[in-house]
Amino acid sequence: MSSRKPKSTTSPITVKHATLDLLRAFKITKIFGNPGSTELPFLSDWPGDIDYVLGLQEASVIGMADGYAQATRNASFVNLHSAAGVGNALGNIYTAHRNQTPMVITAGQQARSILPLQAFLYAERASEFPRPYVKFAVEPARAEDVPAAIARAYYVAMQPPCGPTFVSVPIDDWTHQTQPVAARDISRELGPDPQAMKGLAAALAASRQPALVVGPGIDRAEAVDLMVKVAEKAKAAVWVSPFSARCSFPERHPQFQGFLHASPAQVSEALRGHDLVVVIGAPVFTFHVEGHAAIFDGATTLFQITDDPTAAAVTPVGTSIVATMKPALSMLLEILPLSKRAIPVGRALPPAPVAADPIPVEFLLHTLSSAMPDDAALVEEAPSHRPAMHRYMPMRGQDSFYTMTSGGLGYGLPAAVGMALGRPGIRTVCLIGDGSAMYSIQALWTAAQRKLPLTVVVINNQGYGAMRSFSQVMQVRNVPGLDLPGIDFVRIAQGMGCDAMRVTKSAELAPALQRSLAHDGTGLIEVMVDSAVPLLYAQKN
Repeated sequence: MSSRKPKSTTSPITVKHATLDLLRAFKITKIFGNPGSTELPFLSDWPGDIDYVLGLQEASVIGMADGYAQATRNASFVNLHSAAGVGNALGNIYTAHRNQTPMVITAGQQARSILPLQAFLYAERASEFPRPYVKFAVEPARAEDVPAAIARAYYVAMQPPCGPTFVSVPIDDWTHQTQPVAARDISRELGPDPQAMKGLAAALAASRQPALVVGPGIDRAEAVDLMVKVAEKAKAAVWVSPFSARCSFPERHPQFQGFLHASPAQVSEALRGHDLVVVIGAPVFTFHVEGHAAIFDGATTLFQITDDPTAAAVTPVGTSIVATMKPALSMLLEILPLSKRAIPVGRALPPAPVAADPIPVEFLLHTLSSAMPDDAALVEEAPSHRPAMHRYMPMRGQDSFYTMTSGGLGYGLPAAVGMALGRPGIRTVCLIGDGSAMYSIQALWTAAQRKLPLTVVVINNQGYGAMRSFSQVMQVRNVPGLDLPGIDFVRIAQGMGCDAMRVTKSAELAPALQRSLAHDGTGLIEVMVDSAVPLLYAQKN
């Protein structure tokens, strides 16, 4: 762990300069924002060593900051415009909370002298507005307390489980005098209870047919390689937790079984043959529909490893071990005896789909998977096509796949922009539905202005495919508002400065993808696909 030396001087400086010095100490080199009048004193005479990343709407600002924080594994810093800006951002703040993304959000507030008058742009009870979806929120009592509040917000955001924090700053605070605040080192790893880990190792050793259910916490912790070693030593089947937002196990690995659905009945059926289930880096379990969860009836022994005490507290049965992933998996790998079980047979990938017109989504996904560079990162927001993605776009593991855990649209496109900002040396691919794309389409402008290495693939089935699917699952008919005719994504993208093209024939797809993936800058491909959508859940319950 690097040591940060405090400044030798204690001479007063402005709140603004104390804050900027803190950001430098925290290795924060970019600030994401959309400026307003209550933020101007903070933004005046902006320094050259901190990059201000402009987003054209606050939801896009938060989404970009989310992707960037996930790419860099450091808290991003956001500056929003008063209560109105926070309101615009709230959907993606909720997503950042569900994604457990570290982020420090600041927002302007009116001058302290006129706060009692409820002035224009006044935010009433500002620190309460983003709750409960921030880990910490405050409007400091005094101007000189602002840097210390921002420091605390950073430390809290970075502690597992990570998440967004919030500081409201009145407009006149930035020019006040304060004392410098030295950055501190705070450890972030939490070791497991050795006795609990011995119990888990013993259960794995005694199990006839164990299953490991891997969640996004493993990839967030850069522990995928450790996870693979544990799985191979245990000779256990490996499943992905429902709605996992990251890839925490290589999906071509011979022990990989597939993806658990967010249905109690389907999770129970998939795991029915396992006498022991160990959930690592995920809740037990995330469900989306109702039904009986036979997995909780007692026939299956359940263990959980999580860095989230709340997730441990709501787990209905079994043993939960609260620890961060690396120390827990390292200990398990060390104490786990080598199993004599036969290696479980993994899933078989389907044959390559056949080209057809209109373009089948399966053909698009297979072609894109074949065309993407080996080190590319995929950011996805096409929920109706996720079952096909699972079959035809197997991810490689660490740092390869990102989506939202919240279920709210508008994250994917700006998150891909943030990802490309955070990893400029690789290609980022954003795979997004036509309905999803329109939530934060203005993020394209930021990508184009910065010539980011980003390819956006819009799957255009001219409607909200997930809602069409759920209408079938829930057996409801004649639902309005599901069709989206007449949107021209090529013209929209070109109007924002992006290279763009439309593909309507299967024969055009591979050359178009190769061209866009090699393009020096940001490109968009609109792919017109068959409008048929699969059932997301095979049964109502």
